[in-house]
Amino acid sequence: MGGKLNSLTDVLKKTLFFFEALSVAELAPHVQRKMLKDYSLSQVEERVNLCLNQNPCFYKEKDNWRLDLEGNKENDQFYSLLLKKGQSLNLREILKNANNKKKKVKKIISEEVCLISDGRFIQLDNGYWGLTEWEVETSHYSLKNLLIKAMKIHPGGLSLQQLHQLINSWRSTDIKTLEGVLKKFSYFEMAGEGVWSYNPAARVLYEDLLKKFLGVVNRQKYRWHRDRSCWKNKLDSMQKHVQEAVSGQRETAAALAEKMELAGQHEYLLTQMAEKDLLLSLRKREILRYREHLAKLEAKANSILYQCRLWVKRTKEAHEEAARLKELLAKNHGNLEGLFTKLQHYKERDRENKLKLAEIKEQHGIKIAELQTEIIDLKQKIEREKSSAVIENRRLKEEIKDLSNDLLKTLKSEEDFQRSYMLAQQELAAAREGYKRLERRMKNPLVFIILKVCSFFDRRSKQSV
Repeated sequence: MGGKLNSLTDVLKKTLFFFEALSVAELAPHVQRKMLKDYSLSQVEERVNLCLNQNPCFYKEKDNWRLDLEGNKENDQFYSLLLKKGQSLNLREILKNANNKKKKVKKIISEEVCLISDGRFIQLDNGYWGLTEWEVETSHYSLKNLLIKAMKIHPGGLSLQQLHQLINSWRSTDIKTLEGVLKKFSYFEMAGEGVWSYNPAARVLYEDLLKKFLGVVNRQKYRWHRDRSCWKNKLDSMQKHVQEAVSGQRETAAALAEKMELAGQHEYLLTQMAEKDLLLSLRKREILRYREHLAKLEAKANSILYQCRLWVKRTKEAHEEAARLKELLAKNHGNLEGLFTKLQHYKERDRENKLKLAEIKEQHGIKIAELQTEIIDLKQKIEREKSSAVIENRRLKEEIKDLSNDLLKTLKSEEDFQRSYMLAQQELAAAREGYKRLERRMKNPLVFIILKVCSFFDRRSKQSV
């Protein structure tokens, strides 16, 4: 059976078929190993629990989930077809290959929704359907799970040699590894001399303790990482402060050296300034005269510069307008080309849609003809069933008449019996009254004496005889 499983439901079907009964916590690691690898274990358990509750092919027994292998009766014919072929099949390919036998194939094959809710079928990622019982891949399951499976099959316990023989039929292993796994987990207990058994309650406690331990380890790991990052930040800040202090020392040394140089330069400049003050006083007059001349020249230059700026501004505006018009022309040209290509694309799509519409019309006509033939067959079946129902009603009415006649006869016989019972009761009452009268007469002493005498003579006569 080539291909991978299509969905979470198919993975759960395979796992529950092999292990028969598992809880949600036990199913989650198997599912996470095959799919949902990016999810955490708690998220996988939520998805698994939701899938188990929604799909009717799974049912809960106490705390464990089981797979319903009885399935729907509608899918029995498709199940027998898969058993006969011995390989996975595609529903669409079967419908395409069966041209003249479409009615029979439609009766055999049910909808895919019914197959999904049936525990006997699984769907592959290539669209093919197979049976759950085909090719159970035991290599995906760990040695611990295979040991639990073997001990669930034999709850009385198994020896190490028996476990080795049973697990070798599923997956090749040696006795030392088996013994190591049995001694590693505490829920595998030694029931007797060399006999190992499985304690599910101890496993639940072990899993809970393991989860708590992992939670504590993760919290400790998070604290360690947090402390490490804090110490690392402190170290980085200290290194920055040291570097800043070293650079500050270097800067202060350079500043002192620069200050000494500036002091020497300052003294040299003072001597030069004293010499130049004389020259400056002489040139001040010349400078004042030059300033007046420069002020006049600046006024003329400003007027010329203003006119030049006006002409430059106008030329820039003209160039910008020309560039904007060129850009608009290029955009319009590109839009026209895009519209032309879109128009051609729309024409091609219109042709394709017309061809598809014609094909759909032909398929619709074929389906209508098939439905009409099915309707005629159904009408004939209904007429046959109506005729059989009328015959059955007549037979039942005749039986009812016979039963009513028998009932009347039994009622009459019951009335006669009641009359005879009343007469017997009256006779019994009369006999009781006669008996009471005799008892009263017997109470008289004369009658008692006469009876004693009569009885005495009777005995004597019997003895003589």
